[in-house]
Amino acid sequence: LRLDEGRTNVWLFVGVNGVGKTTTIGKLGKRQVEAGHHVVMAAGDTFRAAAAEQLETWADRAGAELIRGAEGADPSSIIFDAIESAAAKGADLVLADTAGRLHTKTNLMDELRKVRRVASKEPGHVTEVLLVLDATTGQNGLQQARQFTEATEVTGVVLTKLDGSAKGGIVFAIHEDLGIPVKLVGLGETAEDLVDFDPDEFVE
Repeated sequence: LRLDEGRTNVWLFVGVNGVGKTTTIGKLGKRQVEAGHHVVMAAGDTFRAAAAEQLETWADRAGAELIRGAEGADPSSIIFDAIESAAAKGADLVLADTAGRLHTKTNLMDELRKVRRVASKEPGHVTEVLLVLDATTGQNGLQQARQFTEATEVTGVVLTKLDGSAKGGIVFAIHEDLGIPVKLVGLGETAEDLVDFDPDEFVE
């Protein structure tokens, strides 16, 4: 995972609802805090009821700060506030949650393009855009990856729920088709269950 020294790094998490984005942010946040980073979490999924509460629980657990807004608020403004706050406090990493679907007439991909643009504005410095994919996703996963990549320039995949019977074979297609690396794998509920992707172990 890329993290540039001396910058306000922003890692954006994208993906459809229910794949485990918020949980992944929580787990990764805990890991980054333990590694000595000053982490701010941005509750940018303002369309899913309780998404901010869920992230707040993880932020408390991880020892990270949380920036949130009202339900239904503009996600870009919350993520921008989080970046400003992080820069002011000298925090080096912002983990930004985003919506997986919208209840409004705005197209999700347009919304995410805007989030990506805003997150890249100074002092923000986007170093990762992680597409969170459920291991049980079939061919639909490739379509998701294409759309999210087009909108946000995805840099890596997080494969969740690999502790079930799913094999996560879709990652081969995504890597072949789009050249996006798998960076992390989710293997369960606890923070320790988010591990670096090991191709040999995965194939085995």
